[in-house]
Amino acid sequence: MTYNQEPAFTHGTPEKTAVLVINLGTPEAPTGQALRPYLKEFLSDPRVVEIPRPLWWLILNGIILNTRPKQSAAKYASIWMPEGSPLKVHTERQTTLLQGYLGEKAKGIVVDYAMRYGNPSIPDVLRKLKAQNCQRILLLPMYPQYAASTVATACDVVFAELQQMRNAPALRTVKHFHDDPRYIQAVAQNIRDYWTLHGRPDKLVMSFHGLPRYTLDKGDPYHCECRKSGRLIAEALGLDKEQYLVTFQSRFGRAEWLKPYTAATLAELGKQKTQRVDVVCPGFVADCLETLEEINMEVRNEFLHAGGGEYHYIPCLNERPDWIHALTGLALDNLHGWLDQPDAAQLEQGRLHALAAGAKS
Repeated sequence: MTYNQEPAFTHGTPEKTAVLVINLGTPEAPTGQALRPYLKEFLSDPRVVEIPRPLWWLILNGIILNTRPKQSAAKYASIWMPEGSPLKVHTERQTTLLQGYLGEKAKGIVVDYAMRYGNPSIPDVLRKLKAQNCQRILLLPMYPQYAASTVATACDVVFAELQQMRNAPALRTVKHFHDDPRYIQAVAQNIRDYWTLHGRPDKLVMSFHGLPRYTLDKGDPYHCECRKSGRLIAEALGLDKEQYLVTFQSRFGRAEWLKPYTAATLAELGKQKTQRVDVVCPGFVADCLETLEEINMEVRNEFLHAGGGEYHYIPCLNERPDWIHALTGLALDNLHGWLDQPDAAQLEQGRLHALAAGAKS
C-alpha cells in the first residue's frame, strides 16, 4: 500500500490536540451549476440512500441530477446570506467562538471545521491538522442525535483518510449529545427568550429532520433520540403533553419516513384553526436550508393556507453564548487526559502531600 507523504518533521516540535467540528455541507453558490456536484456527492453516499447501487445510479444520474439542481438552487438563493451559505457562515462563527472558549481552558489547542459534503472537505482539513502536528484529534459532529446517515458517514470519511496515513493521529469521537443537560438547557432557554419577546403559542412543534422508516426498523437509534430530546426540552420548559408535538421533516421520495410528518401536522393544525403555533428545530444547531426555507417558508405556507393563525419560527442556537458554553463543556468532557498535564515533579509533589495528609489522619 502507498501512503500519503508525511509532513516534514523536526525533533522537539510539540504535539498538538485538535477539535474538528464537522457539519453536513453546502454548495459553493446558490446556482444549478454549483448544486449539481454537491447533490451528486451527497446523494451518492450509500449511508444516505440505501437503494441498491446500480438502480440508484440510474435514478440519480438519469433523473434527479437533471432536474433537482435548478430547483434546489432557487431555494438556496432565497436564504443565501451576504457572507455565503447560512450553514457555513454559522459553522465558521461557532468554530471561531469554540476556539476562543477552549483557548481559555487549554493552551495550544487547535479548533477547525470541515464539511462532509462540499468544502472545506474532511480529508483536506485532516491534512491541514496533520501539518500542524496535531497528533490527537477529537471529532465533534454537530448532530445532537446520532444517525448512520450523519455521524457515521462523517466518521467513515475520517477513517478512510487515516488509512492513507503512515503516522495516524489518535482519535476520539463524540457520538451524540441528544440528552446532554447543557444542550437541553440551551435549547430550552432559546425558546424561553423568544417567548419573553413574542409571547407563548397554543402549540409548540419540535421538528427534527426525517429519515426513512426502515432505518428505525434496522436499528438506527435516531428516532428514539429525537423523541427523548423533545421530551427533555418540554420538561425543561414545564410543558405538558398537550402543549407540544415532535415531528419529522424533509421527506424525500415515496417510501414511508418517520412520522408524524411536519408539513402534514402543520396543515392539520391549520385546519383546526389553531391561533398560534411556534416551530423550533432542535436537531439543527445552526440555521440552514432545512430551517430557513423549508420550515420558515414552505411549512409556514402550509399552515396559513390551511386556515391557521400566527406562525412563528424560532431560530436555531447558532452563536448563542449558552450554546457555545455547552459545546465547550462537551468538548472538554471528551478531551480529558489530552490537554496540558502537570509535569512529573508536580505529580510527585502532589503524591507526597497526599501521603503526608493520610499519615496525619
